[in-house]
Amino acid sequence: MSAEKLEVLEKSKAFWNPNKTQFWQDVGVDLVIDKREGYFLNDMDGRRLIDVHLNGGTYNLGHRNAELIEVLNAGAKRFDMGNHHFPALARTALAEALVGCTPAGMKYTIYGAGGAEATELAIKSARNATQKRKIVSVIKAYHGHSGLAVKTGDERFSKTFLSEDTEGEFIQVPFNDLQAMEDALKGRDAAAVIMETIPATYGFPMPHEGYLPSVKALCEKYDALYIADEVQTGLMRTGEMWGITKYGVTPDIMIIGKGITGGMYPISCCVVSERAGQWLKQDGFAHMSTAGGAELGCIVGLKVLEITQRPEVVSMVRYVADFIRAGLDDIQDLYPDFFIGIRQNGVVMGLEFNDPEGAKPVMRHLYENGVWAIFSTLDPSVLQFKPGILMTQGLSEDLLRRVEIAIGRAAAEVQGSGRRRAG
Repeated sequence: MSAEKLEVLEKSKAFWNPNKTQFWQDVGVDLVIDKREGYFLNDMDGRRLIDVHLNGGTYNLGHRNAELIEVLNAGAKRFDMGNHHFPALARTALAEALVGCTPAGMKYTIYGAGGAEATELAIKSARNATQKRKIVSVIKAYHGHSGLAVKTGDERFSKTFLSEDTEGEFIQVPFNDLQAMEDALKGRDAAAVIMETIPATYGFPMPHEGYLPSVKALCEKYDALYIADEVQTGLMRTGEMWGITKYGVTPDIMIIGKGITGGMYPISCCVVSERAGQWLKQDGFAHMSTAGGAELGCIVGLKVLEITQRPEVVSMVRYVADFIRAGLDDIQDLYPDFFIGIRQNGVVMGLEFNDPEGAKPVMRHLYENGVWAIFSTLDPSVLQFKPGILMTQGLSEDLLRRVEIAIGRAAAEVQGSGRRRAG
């Protein structure tokens, strides 16, 4: 490790986040990101990594996408963040574009600066529309770290700041358990159900056949709104524009973040139906966000939507998803006792390992072999594996070669034997 990088790490502990900085060093990931381009990251010491973490899908279109840089630079010659109180060209244009590409019934876009703020907006909108307080989410959920948002997620994130629900207003049920969902809703006192279409921090467990449409039907039966958190499953990551529509569900509210920024300018969107957005007609000043809907962010977001919906991109993401899955199946055949499953919808993937923390050594060996992916925080037996939607076949082939080596080494470490299955 260079002296320059060591100095950065020591200053990071001193002035930024001592525990997080030390954690990464302890698990063998001494990454300090320097140059980044496309689907590649470069460490300060020169190590190049293929990025299949994408910071939760933020870099869906790659790092420093040339088209996004161009529109951001052009926009900066005329615009800045703007003033959140007043109508604005870019803000209105993105809202109109979102209504044009989101499920039927979406009417208004309310802006935040990050996904947690969009979650707050979704919860507040649902409570206003229904005049109820209770919010139902799933166990091991994650919808952000701010005040209301953190109450919908795992206690790992709420206990530190004494933010646990003490009033019975935030109820959690197991994912894929319809009876538990109905039990939580049948009192007719819930404002909304909020769910990631495929829970990311829990390792991308896939919804059972018919589960999400059935939850939507229960919401309609018991007068609760359905909030679809599309932060990690939207923007073509499932091979369709929004993961929730692939499952045949029309939500009342959608949360969009990460990828809509293009990794270039912070912005998030809470897109709501007429009913869920009725407060915008009652008191448009009820929620204010200085950075929410920043005009430069809206300009980038418009370009993200345009790129994402190009026919050639739609075709390519489906091809890449199938190509990488075939390669992963071959790798699984080599190490079936360790690499035991693949959760997938499009390029949303979770790799399952036969060890409670098996994704951690896989992550480390991937890092050592030029790939950056991350274990699932709430289920470290699963590796989050998220190729970008503009990946090429050549890069996918390179990725798979590196993955095969890394999983083989991790299997040898965990099991004490890296022998391949005969044949």
